[in-house]
Amino acid sequence: MEPSKSIDSSGMDEFGYTQTLDRSIGKFASFAAGVSYISILTGVFQLFYFGFSMAGPAYAWSWPLVFAGQLMVALCFAELAGRYPVAGSVYNWAKRLASGTTAWLAGWLLMLSSIMALGAVALALQLTLPQLWSGFQFVGDGTGPYDFAMNGVVLATIMITISTLINAFGVKLMTRINSIGVFVELIAAVLLILALGWHVVRGPEVFFDTAGFGEGNDLGFFGVFLIGAMASGYVMYGFDTASSLGEETKDPKRTAPKAILRAVTASFVLGGLILLFGILAAPDLTDPKVGSADGGLQHIVLSVLGGPFGKAFLLCIVVAVVVCTLAVHAAAIRMVFAMARDNNLPFSRQLSKVDPVRRTPTVAAIVVGVLAVVPLLINVMQPAIFTILSSISIVLIYLSYLLVTVPMLRNRFLKKWPLAHDGSEPGFSMGKWGVPVNILAVLWGGAMTLNLIWPRPEIYNSVPPFEWYLQWGGVMFVAAVVVGGTLLYRLKIRHQTGVLAEHAAAVAAHPSSGAGRHQATDDAPQDALAADGALATEPA
Repeated sequence: MEPSKSIDSSGMDEFGYTQTLDRSIGKFASFAAGVSYISILTGVFQLFYFGFSMAGPAYAWSWPLVFAGQLMVALCFAELAGRYPVAGSVYNWAKRLASGTTAWLAGWLLMLSSIMALGAVALALQLTLPQLWSGFQFVGDGTGPYDFAMNGVVLATIMITISTLINAFGVKLMTRINSIGVFVELIAAVLLILALGWHVVRGPEVFFDTAGFGEGNDLGFFGVFLIGAMASGYVMYGFDTASSLGEETKDPKRTAPKAILRAVTASFVLGGLILLFGILAAPDLTDPKVGSADGGLQHIVLSVLGGPFGKAFLLCIVVAVVVCTLAVHAAAIRMVFAMARDNNLPFSRQLSKVDPVRRTPTVAAIVVGVLAVVPLLINVMQPAIFTILSSISIVLIYLSYLLVTVPMLRNRFLKKWPLAHDGSEPGFSMGKWGVPVNILAVLWGGAMTLNLIWPRPEIYNSVPPFEWYLQWGGVMFVAAVVVGGTLLYRLKIRHQTGVLAEHAAAVAAHPSSGAGRHQATDDAPQDALAADGALATEPA
């Protein structure tokens, strides 16, 4: 055998790594990971009340709008996943497309956003469980000023603890539970659509009536529509999870791209139909409960279907929240693992440690779980905890996506992407549509990021006390994370960057392969390194 030949049958040596994770995920499980992260039954039911309270029934138009924009991003990601189905998704993609700082920042932002999103998703249990059974309201009776928020934190903490145990036990258990949950979620979504469609009481003209929303706003209805659109923007993301689990997926270069596109498309169709028929079937759209956090779409379902049927669908929503929590947790773990094995995080050796029996990053699973609970405890007395947490975490996600789509577009203009034919077939390619789709993905990502971070009082300071620093809290927090993260990398982390010995592919150390002899520089894309992007094994 020639020295430069692969000795890792899993194909991970192509990226400079040895296979340490359990490659056991099939096609449906890969698709299920993306679907469960997006989780329409979680997101749509969690945030319907917010979108409706801002812009009324016409807010539903934001759903196809967000889908169109996110589909452009998903197509770019599918092309990357067909080439680099590696843990850490955007981090490892940016590593091949851009500088070390850009790659690290993309991973840093998505890692923090995933940890925060984990808490925000788990909080969705508060919107459903107490409506399913009053006994789930552990704190007070639900009427106190902090009963709702504090009970949400209790339920979320219990859920995150369970998710930590499942994810730490192994990817087989996680994906098995996730796949079953997604199957239940998909079936429930279809049945719910049929049930709501059967009970339609009004025509589609309601979607063309602003119903007085926007009066008094400087931009009229468009102003409140932009706010309400966040309810859709908060849902349709995380499709990159299918690729982040690529190291644990069979035939990932073909499976991951398809899973990404199928997940975002299926979520759009089912979520859109639930929104459509939910609004058309609501007994009374002027009912204050429709636009309140303790009512929303759950209230519509209970009102329309009533009794045991309504409760059964709420139970399915709980299942969806559980599997969504598992998927978000799993994605956060893979990001921590991916960055840690490149020695790009504090305590990297511990965070990248893989259990020899379960073949899963157990330490990373526990650390992510603990960190996800911290912001919940800090904000335990904040009634607006749901929208604040969601807003900040989603801004970071859209920014991290931009740190991939922008360098990708630049590489297209420089004729550096798609890569020249090297003997291996990519799993997915957009061909001549690559440039226009990539341009739209960048424009969409920039516009959505601006809309999300806009310091509106309705988002960042919706309840007293009304202080300027609370309204601008999102902007200041995101700026602190970006600037602080950049300084951390530039001043410290970049000087230690390099694949840890226990994770480096054996072929990378061979002199004739060229790998393991270069340190990543910050003024050139890291795909310039040997072994198709492998980082150095020795710190600078």
